[in-house]
Amino acid sequence: MVAVFVNMVAVICGSLLGILFRSKIKENHLTTIIAALALCTFVIGISSAIGTNDILAVIICIVIGTLAGEAIKIDDRIEGAGDFFKSKLLKNRGDQNSRFTEGFVSACILFCVGSMTVMGSLTAGVSHDYSIIFAKSALDFVSSLAFGAAMGIGVTCSAAFILVYQGALTLLAGVVGPLLSTEVITEMNAVGGTILIGMAINMLNLAPKRIKIANMLPGIFLPILYFPIFHWIGGLLG
Repeated sequence: MVAVFVNMVAVICGSLLGILFRSKIKENHLTTIIAALALCTFVIGISSAIGTNDILAVIICIVIGTLAGEAIKIDDRIEGAGDFFKSKLLKNRGDQNSRFTEGFVSACILFCVGSMTVMGSLTAGVSHDYSIIFAKSALDFVSSLAFGAAMGIGVTCSAAFILVYQGALTLLAGVVGPLLSTEVITEMNAVGGTILIGMAINMLNLAPKRIKIANMLPGIFLPILYFPIFHWIGGLLG
């Protein structure tokens, strides 16, 4: 859990620095920064997604995971958390107020989805090797600085989600990590990469309607169930 707190602090410090210096950055420059970050997110997502060795697993896990996320309304709950923080921290502050929830949701997904989150949490939970999460923390510091400048204090508040989500993932990894095969971890990363691509599309406003990316999050964990079931069915069919 030490590495999770380091990651939290990195996001808090980076975003606060971005907010501190945002007044020195022109609005059109902030828009360009968001576009650049979206493209970087797109590249990170593709690099993880193309690592799949079983595209059927990715499709099935994304579809079922999205149905589960829609049922329990993960996206609405994360947005609700963002609105709660906004009501406590910002009161009629114009532009900062309007971008708070967007920054919170975008940062939550960016910092908690992807191969470094999955692999970092697994190695931290199983072997107490924190090197991947420490490396991720450095990257998140830079990203949160840019996001903080562009979207404000909502990015800072996403640190709370990092504590809950990545912390829970690390603790869970300590229990189930030794049982996970390489193929499961590979497809978990691929599903996470696919979700990041969706987030990049949202950031670039390429979809006619905002994609509820957070509702896809359960799909990241479904490869754990997919492969045992797939192998069992394969055995029955001979």
